[in-house]
Amino acid sequence: MLIIGIAGGSGSGKTTVVKKIVQALRKGAVTVIPQDAYYYDNGHLTKEEKLKINFDHPNSIEWDLLNHHLDQLKNGNSIPMPNYDYVSCARLEKVDIIEPNKVVIVEGILVLSNEELRKRLDIKLFVSIDSDERLMRIIQRDTVSRGRSIDDVLLHYNKFVKPMHLQFIEPTKLHADVIIPQGGENKVAIEMVVSRIKMNLP
Repeated sequence: MLIIGIAGGSGSGKTTVVKKIVQALRKGAVTVIPQDAYYYDNGHLTKEEKLKINFDHPNSIEWDLLNHHLDQLKNGNSIPMPNYDYVSCARLEKVDIIEPNKVVIVEGILVLSNEELRKRLDIKLFVSIDSDERLMRIIQRDTVSRGRSIDDVLLHYNKFVKPMHLQFIEPTKLHADVIIPQGGENKVAIEMVVSRIKMNLP
């Protein structure tokens, strides 16, 4: 099993990079595990308290569970991956049963911030893009899929996203084997990564 970590700032194009890698490999050979599925359950909080949740801090992720699940997959066992709902800030009762696969991609803004997770990664990627472009994508995403107003998005960005990016996410570039600028539009970098993955496929 080949485990790949893909990190980068919110709105940097990580999901697009993941999709292009998946499309370039054999159908059914890749399993994607989103870091976001492992946010702690905050469904019990009030609406006001939920607005204060710092999703961009490493302490918001249940790393022990994520790392345990990766170990289980590596050992040939299936896992019950959580489902997280951003609107309610809660884990859903329904879990996804994930089976071991030839390639497992762990994708999320903080993937390279956790030392124990980095030890489990065979290939570490960091997706980078201009901060203004990231902000525009965040506004579009959060207003459409997370039910936030533009004012709430901008408040959250200035209070959490921007400072956490500078403190916890941008520095993890140092741990990356490959930095992919221009996000999912960088065809050359993605082709190079795909070629490397194919060389290392079990």
